[in-house]
Amino acid sequence: MKYFNYADEKISNGEMLVAIPSIIMGVGILFLPRVVANHTIGGDGWISVVAGGLITIIIAWCIAKLAASYPGKSFMDYTSEVATKPIAIILSLLFALVAVNIVSYQIISISENSGKYIFDRTPVEIIGVTFFLVVIYAVSGTRVGIFRLNLMFFPIIIVVSTIVMVASFPHINMEHLKPMFQTDTYGYLRGIKLGIISYSGVAILLFYVKYMRKPKNAPKMAVIGVVITMVVYTLLFVVTIGVVGNAVTSNLLYPTIELAKSVEIPGQFIERVESVFFVIWVMAIFNTAAIALDIAVLILRSIFTNVSKLKVLYIIAPPIYFISQLPRNIIEIEQYGTVISYAGNIFTVFIPLFIFLLSKIRRVK
Repeated sequence: MKYFNYADEKISNGEMLVAIPSIIMGVGILFLPRVVANHTIGGDGWISVVAGGLITIIIAWCIAKLAASYPGKSFMDYTSEVATKPIAIILSLLFALVAVNIVSYQIISISENSGKYIFDRTPVEIIGVTFFLVVIYAVSGTRVGIFRLNLMFFPIIIVVSTIVMVASFPHINMEHLKPMFQTDTYGYLRGIKLGIISYSGVAILLFYVKYMRKPKNAPKMAVIGVVITMVVYTLLFVVTIGVVGNAVTSNLLYPTIELAKSVEIPGQFIERVESVFFVIWVMAIFNTAAIALDIAVLILRSIFTNVSKLKVLYIIAPPIYFISQLPRNIIEIEQYGTVISYAGNIFTVFIPLFIFLLSKIRRVK
């Protein structure tokens, strides 16, 4: 397999900024309004979404600051210095395991939803393997190529999402957002916990900061990237609740798609807006899957240094696809995604904290 070699393999500030929301905005953009609305009253869920975003901003800044403190060194390199190589290998494999399962989750999610909304006569296995082959092809090339694809896809995702939300404004019923501030503390906390799941993905900073042209700017780019995601999530939640109401949102499987169905573009320029929205959602899923698969390959190559990138990719591809076919219905898929998100968030918080504290104890500069 041949691929184009870029003259500059370094990641720019803008590419890192776009990579953060690119991996975060995957399947979560579809079910976020529902999981938050289940535990809040009226439009109060926006508080949980914003609070979850602010917590993620702090975590992302700390992770980026940690990785930028070791310029030019990979996660495996500086973890080996701080915590010995065997521990570094174990921690790296844990992240690789999460990344592999994230890819599997994206495959089964896009298979089920594409089969439900578009390819109703196509077996989900065919949809999944077709999508996965495209992801493999993207990852098999140069790493900077993935970031250039993010730069191309992400503006389209933002523009179409904005059009859907703006076109929904005339349908917003302010009564759906009431009563305000009536949710109890437990409801807010549950909403925050479930909202944070939708912000999973900032751990990529541990692995990609090494490739930045200016690593010292990583914390700033991380914060801006999460802020963009938080703004999109918050507006999308408020618009969804305003249009269909809290009770309906909490009982819809994918309220964001239902919101797109209710949109009417003046002049009937586009009759089925949900089809366009589904296309940009596929782009978001592709970005998430490609970055997660690249992270898995990057980690494994840092451990098995003598194995080429393509060999690692071809070895892990069959298990990834096999895992993606294990959940057989929507309930199992959601449970699978929840477990992955919790595991990813736990590793994202505690592993960098462990490395930081150990570096201070052992006085590793």
